[in-house]
Amino acid sequence: MGASGWDYVTPYGGSVEATLEALHDQVFRELYGGGEEYGSRAELYADEEFMEEEGTHSILDVRRVAGKPGAAKRLTLRPLPAARLVHHFGTDRPSVRQYEDAMARAHEVLEAGRPADEGTTLLGEHRTSWTGVYVVLHADGRPTHVGFFGSSGD
Repeated sequence: MGASGWDYVTPYGGSVEATLEALHDQVFRELYGGGEEYGSRAELYADEEFMEEEGTHSILDVRRVAGKPGAAKRLTLRPLPAARLVHHFGTDRPSVRQYEDAMARAHEVLEAGRPADEGTTLLGEHRTSWTGVYVVLHADGRPTHVGFFGSSGD
């Protein structure tokens, strides 16, 4: 099927883990709300053959939060390091608008047929399929949202 990129901006739920859990619930309802294939996320995840071979090509494919930047591990989300936040946003506490603008620039690069090379665009910060990156977004110095981006598939 190939790799598919995904990105989301969602309200901050008190922690990145709680935010991811709420987003998982939302995306599951959007993709499988009718319950015809899977009645719950647990049923979806229990279908190991589907999840290992095809996946949902959504945030549902990434299940855990790694609290520190570092090497990507399959099925995990890692934070964008502070130095890379400053590189892309000019601050270590970017706003939703700054994040959305950076994502739009990254997508423009891809749509123009140029690679989103490592470090040149926000999407270039993600390099390993079946993983993702997150950015805590702020207003008035407080977390308000989280931006998640990554890819699923091979």
